[in-house]
Amino acid sequence: MESRSSSLADVLERVLDKGIVVAGDIAVNVVDIELLTLRVRLFIASAQTAKELGMDWWTGDPFFAPHSARPAVESGLAEENTLLRQKIADLERALGDQS
Repeated sequence: MESRSSSLADVLERVLDKGIVVAGDIAVNVVDIELLTLRVRLFIASAQTAKELGMDWWTGDPFFAPHSARPAVESGLAEENTLLRQKIADLERALGDQS
């Protein structure tokens, strides 16, 4: 039993290290009318292997890495806030000059 669990661990380690792609199509037809087609492409690998292959989409996704996107958003909001305050001050000066 020991050799079987270690061989399963070896297979899992290899899959995560090298990666594996599972591809398939599922079609649902009724009387030769295609109702639904699903194309499935599944890539299974460790995060490190995926990064090495350029598949690191989760690093910029705020759902998976909320702190990575926050500084850019906060700086954009601060800049927009400053511009709005300047516009309000300009409008108040223009209204003050008219009265």
